[in-house]
Amino acid sequence: MSTPAGIDPRGPRFAATITALLLLVATFLALIGISTESASSGSFGWFAYQPLADSTFVPGGLVISSSTPAQRALDPGFLLAVVIALLFLWGVVSPRTAPWSVVFRTLVRPRLSPPAELEDPRPPRFSQGVGLFVVGIGLLLHLAGVPWALPIATAAAFIAAFLNAAFAFCLGCQLYLLLQRAGIVGRAASA
Repeated sequence: MSTPAGIDPRGPRFAATITALLLLVATFLALIGISTESASSGSFGWFAYQPLADSTFVPGGLVISSSTPAQRALDPGFLLAVVIALLFLWGVVSPRTAPWSVVFRTLVRPRLSPPAELEDPRPPRFSQGVGLFVVGIGLLLHLAGVPWALPIATAAAFIAAFLNAAFAFCLGCQLYLLLQRAGIVGRAASA
């Protein structure tokens, strides 16, 4: 098995920056959406007891548990997470034609000096798959009516993308290298 041609290490960081911004917005939308909305009819603010109104908060559950799958699918946080999952899928299936790759290659890289060294494209591609898995699980659990699944999944993916964008620490790449050392991925084909 030959090693694929190297890629500019700044490309995945560029993509991680845009992905982190999208995931931050998706997390915010998921937090204010149906996934975390309380089903109680009273408007009590943050307090469980309001002496002036002589009312006590009685937990009524979350809206997501009584909503239909169609209502869950129309949640803005869910819709943005679907777009992000599709971008992750695109990065796994065809990383060369993925939108952030094309933007980096055509608009950003010509303005930069050549990289000091190229990196193996397999770890960043695996990392895209990990992002797809995490966001996909959040989407499926959200559709199933699990409260907080979508904001937790998008926040976890955001943390990974932010670490890559800000500190060049790719969690998915590190996971790939760990699995490669264990002989689970990246093994040479037997002749």
